[in-house]
Amino acid sequence: MKDRILRFSAPVTLVGGGEIGSDDLALGLAFAPKIVAVDSGAGDVLQAGHQPEAVIGDFDSISRAVLDQIAPERLFQIEEQDSTDFEKALSRVDAPFVLGIGFLGLRMDHQLAAFNALVKLTNRKCVLIGADEVIFHLTAPFQCSLEPGDTVSLFPILPVTGRSKGLVWPIDGLSLAPDGRIGTSNKAEGAVRIEVDGPGLLAILPRARLAQVIDGLL
Repeated sequence: MKDRILRFSAPVTLVGGGEIGSDDLALGLAFAPKIVAVDSGAGDVLQAGHQPEAVIGDFDSISRAVLDQIAPERLFQIEEQDSTDFEKALSRVDAPFVLGIGFLGLRMDHQLAAFNALVKLTNRKCVLIGADEVIFHLTAPFQCSLEPGDTVSLFPILPVTGRSKGLVWPIDGLSLAPDGRIGTSNKAEGAVRIEVDGPGLLAILPRARLAQVIDGLL
Protein backbone atom coordinates (compact mmCIF):
# COMPACT_ATOMS: atom_id res chain seq x y z
CA MET A 1 0.00 0.00 0.00
CA LYS A 2 2.97 2.32 0.42
CA ASP A 3 2.63 3.85 -3.04
CA ARG A 4 -0.84 2.63 -3.99
CA ILE A 5 -3.49 5.21 -4.92
CA LEU A 6 -7.16 4.48 -4.25
CA ARG A 7 -9.18 6.04 -7.06
CA PHE A 8 -12.81 7.07 -6.68
CA SER A 9 -15.09 8.53 -9.33
CA ALA A 10 -17.29 10.03 -6.60
CA PRO A 11 -16.25 12.48 -3.85
CA VAL A 12 -14.97 10.98 -0.61
CA THR A 13 -15.77 11.72 3.03
CA LEU A 14 -12.57 11.11 5.00
CA VAL A 15 -13.28 10.29 8.65
CA GLY A 16 -10.61 10.84 11.27
CA GLY A 17 -10.47 9.89 14.92
CA GLY A 18 -10.88 13.40 16.33
CA GLU A 19 -13.94 15.38 17.31
CA ILE A 20 -16.99 14.47 15.20
CA GLY A 21 -20.25 16.35 15.65
CA SER A 22 -23.59 14.54 15.70
CA ASP A 23 -24.44 15.63 12.15
CA ASP A 24 -20.93 15.80 10.67
CA LEU A 25 -21.03 12.42 8.94
CA ALA A 26 -24.47 13.05 7.47
CA LEU A 27 -23.30 16.43 6.19
CA GLY A 28 -20.21 14.91 4.61
CA LEU A 29 -22.12 12.09 2.94
CA ALA A 30 -24.67 14.53 1.49
CA PHE A 31 -21.86 15.89 -0.70
CA ALA A 32 -19.29 13.07 -0.72
CA PRO A 33 -20.96 9.63 -0.62
CA LYS A 34 -17.87 7.39 -0.39
CA ILE A 35 -16.38 6.85 3.08
CA VAL A 36 -12.70 6.29 3.80
CA ALA A 37 -11.75 5.98 7.46
CA VAL A 38 -8.44 7.14 8.88
CA ASP A 39 -7.23 4.76 11.58
CA SER A 40 -9.50 5.00 14.65
CA GLY A 41 -12.08 6.94 12.64
CA ALA A 42 -13.24 3.53 11.46
CA GLY A 43 -14.90 3.00 14.83
CA ASP A 44 -17.10 6.07 14.40
CA VAL A 45 -18.00 4.98 10.86
CA LEU A 46 -19.12 1.53 12.07
CA GLN A 47 -21.00 3.00 15.02
CA ALA A 48 -22.95 5.18 12.59
CA GLY A 49 -24.00 2.08 10.67
CA HIS A 50 -21.68 2.39 7.67
CA GLN A 51 -18.91 0.26 6.21
CA PRO A 52 -15.87 2.24 4.99
CA GLU A 53 -14.61 1.68 1.46
CA ALA A 54 -11.13 1.63 2.97
CA VAL A 55 -9.30 2.19 6.25
CA ILE A 56 -5.88 3.83 6.00
CA GLY A 57 -3.34 4.51 8.73
CA ASP A 58 -0.61 3.03 10.86
CA PHE A 59 -3.31 1.29 12.95
CA ASP A 60 -1.74 2.28 16.25
CA SER A 61 -5.03 3.63 17.63
CA ILE A 62 -7.62 1.28 16.14
CA SER A 63 -8.90 -1.64 18.17
CA ARG A 64 -8.79 -5.27 17.13
CA ALA A 65 -12.57 -5.43 17.59
CA VAL A 66 -13.04 -2.70 14.97
CA LEU A 67 -10.55 -4.26 12.55
CA ASP A 68 -12.37 -7.59 12.78
CA GLN A 69 -15.57 -5.94 11.47
CA ILE A 70 -13.92 -4.78 8.24
CA ALA A 71 -12.99 -6.97 5.29
CA PRO A 72 -9.20 -7.48 5.13
CA GLU A 73 -9.02 -6.22 1.53
CA ARG A 74 -10.31 -2.85 2.76
CA LEU A 75 -7.53 -2.43 5.33
CA PHE A 76 -4.46 -0.50 4.21
CA GLN A 77 -1.86 -0.34 6.94
CA ILE A 78 1.04 2.07 6.41
CA GLU A 79 3.56 1.69 9.18
CA GLU A 80 5.98 4.53 8.37
CA GLN A 81 6.01 7.31 10.95
CA ASP A 82 7.24 10.19 8.75
CA SER A 83 3.69 11.44 8.12
CA THR A 84 0.41 11.68 10.00
CA ASP A 85 -2.47 9.31 9.33
CA PHE A 86 -4.37 12.20 7.69
CA GLU A 87 -1.52 12.84 5.28
CA LYS A 88 -1.16 9.11 4.59
CA ALA A 89 -4.83 8.90 3.65
CA LEU A 90 -5.22 12.17 1.76
CA SER A 91 -2.14 11.49 -0.36
CA ARG A 92 -3.50 8.09 -1.38
CA VAL A 93 -7.14 8.99 -2.09
CA ASP A 94 -7.72 10.29 -5.60
CA ALA A 95 -11.27 11.68 -5.85
CA PRO A 96 -13.03 14.73 -7.35
CA PHE A 97 -12.81 16.26 -3.87
CA VAL A 98 -12.49 15.15 -0.25
CA LEU A 99 -14.42 16.32 2.81
CA GLY A 100 -12.57 15.71 6.06
CA ILE A 101 -14.37 15.25 9.37
CA GLY A 102 -12.77 14.35 12.69
CA PHE A 103 -9.62 16.38 12.04
CA LEU A 104 -10.56 19.65 13.77
CA GLY A 105 -11.22 20.08 17.47
CA LEU A 106 -9.74 18.17 20.41
CA ARG A 107 -5.94 18.23 19.97
CA MET A 108 -4.33 21.37 18.60
CA ASP A 109 -1.23 19.51 17.41
CA HIS A 110 -3.42 17.29 15.23
CA GLN A 111 -5.13 20.34 13.75
CA LEU A 112 -1.81 21.99 12.92
CA ALA A 113 -0.57 18.77 11.34
CA ALA A 114 -3.73 18.65 9.21
CA PHE A 115 -3.11 22.21 7.99
CA ASN A 116 0.45 21.22 7.14
CA ALA A 117 -0.84 18.31 5.04
CA LEU A 118 -3.35 20.53 3.23
CA VAL A 119 -0.55 22.85 2.14
CA LYS A 120 1.84 20.04 1.17
CA LEU A 121 -0.69 18.14 -0.96
CA THR A 122 -1.54 20.83 -3.49
CA ASN A 123 -2.94 18.25 -5.94
CA ARG A 124 -5.79 17.31 -3.59
CA LYS A 125 -9.04 19.29 -3.26
CA CYS A 126 -9.91 18.88 0.40
CA VAL A 127 -12.20 20.77 2.77
CA LEU A 128 -11.97 20.16 6.52
CA ILE A 129 -15.29 20.52 8.33
CA GLY A 130 -15.32 21.90 11.85
CA ALA A 131 -18.07 22.74 14.31
CA ASP A 132 -18.59 26.24 12.90
CA GLU A 133 -16.15 26.64 10.01
CA VAL A 134 -14.70 24.92 6.97
CA ILE A 135 -11.02 25.18 6.08
CA PHE A 136 -9.28 24.55 2.76
CA HIS A 137 -6.10 25.41 0.87
CA LEU A 138 -6.34 28.08 -1.82
CA THR A 139 -4.28 27.03 -4.83
CA ALA A 140 -6.29 28.02 -7.92
CA PRO A 141 -8.50 31.08 -8.48
CA PHE A 142 -11.48 30.66 -6.16
CA GLN A 143 -14.89 32.22 -6.54
CA CYS A 144 -17.76 31.73 -4.12
CA SER A 145 -21.19 33.23 -3.44
CA LEU A 146 -21.35 34.41 0.17
CA GLU A 147 -23.69 36.53 2.25
CA PRO A 148 -22.63 40.11 3.06
CA GLY A 149 -20.93 40.07 6.43
CA ASP A 150 -19.79 36.42 6.26
CA THR A 151 -16.39 35.99 7.88
CA VAL A 152 -13.61 35.19 5.43
CA SER A 153 -10.35 34.49 7.25
CA LEU A 154 -7.16 33.95 5.27
CA PHE A 155 -4.22 32.47 7.13
CA PRO A 156 -0.80 32.07 5.47
CA ILE A 157 1.18 28.95 6.27
CA LEU A 158 3.81 30.14 3.77
CA PRO A 159 4.63 33.65 2.52
CA VAL A 160 2.14 34.41 -0.24
CA THR A 161 0.62 37.27 -2.23
CA GLY A 162 -2.63 37.51 -4.14
CA ARG A 163 -5.65 39.53 -5.15
CA SER A 164 -9.28 39.61 -4.11
CA LYS A 165 -12.67 40.95 -5.08
CA GLY A 166 -15.65 41.16 -2.80
CA LEU A 167 -13.75 41.42 0.49
CA VAL A 168 -14.19 44.43 2.76
CA TRP A 169 -10.40 44.59 3.06
CA PRO A 170 -8.77 43.49 -0.26
CA ILE A 171 -5.49 41.59 -0.16
CA ASP A 172 -4.12 43.19 -3.34
CA GLY A 173 -0.56 44.39 -2.84
CA LEU A 174 -0.19 42.72 0.54
CA SER A 175 2.51 40.22 1.49
CA LEU A 176 0.99 37.65 3.83
CA ALA A 177 3.22 35.48 6.01
CA PRO A 178 2.89 33.36 9.17
CA ASP A 179 5.35 35.64 10.96
CA GLY A 180 4.00 38.84 9.41
CA ARG A 181 0.71 40.15 8.12
CA ILE A 182 -2.21 37.72 8.20
CA GLY A 183 -5.75 38.03 6.88
CA THR A 184 -8.06 36.79 9.62
CA SER A 185 -11.51 38.26 10.38
CA ASN A 186 -12.06 39.73 6.93
CA LYS A 187 -15.65 40.05 5.70
CA ALA A 188 -17.47 39.29 2.48
CA GLU A 189 -19.43 41.96 0.69
CA GLY A 190 -21.23 39.26 -1.30
CA ALA A 191 -19.65 37.11 -4.01
CA VAL A 192 -15.90 36.72 -3.39
CA ARG A 193 -13.03 35.95 -5.76
CA ILE A 194 -9.52 35.23 -4.50
CA GLU A 195 -6.39 34.52 -6.53
CA VAL A 196 -3.04 33.55 -5.06
CA ASP A 197 0.44 33.61 -6.58
CA GLY A 198 1.58 30.41 -4.93
CA PRO A 199 0.71 27.80 -2.31
CA GLY A 200 0.36 28.33 1.40
CA LEU A 201 -2.86 30.29 2.02
CA LEU A 202 -5.65 28.65 4.03
CA ALA A 203 -9.20 29.95 3.74
CA ILE A 204 -11.60 29.69 6.70
CA LEU A 205 -15.28 30.25 5.89
CA PRO A 206 -18.56 29.61 7.70
CA ARG A 207 -19.66 25.98 7.81
CA ALA A 208 -23.07 27.09 6.53
CA ARG A 209 -21.42 27.94 3.19
CA LEU A 210 -20.02 24.44 2.56
CA ALA A 211 -22.08 23.96 -0.62
CA GLN A 212 -20.82 27.25 -2.04
CA VAL A 213 -17.24 26.38 -1.11
CA ILE A 214 -17.47 23.04 -2.94
CA ASP A 215 -18.89 24.78 -6.01
CA GLY A 216 -16.03 27.26 -5.88
CA LEU A 217 -13.36 24.58 -5.63
CA LEU A 218 -14.77 22.70 -8.59
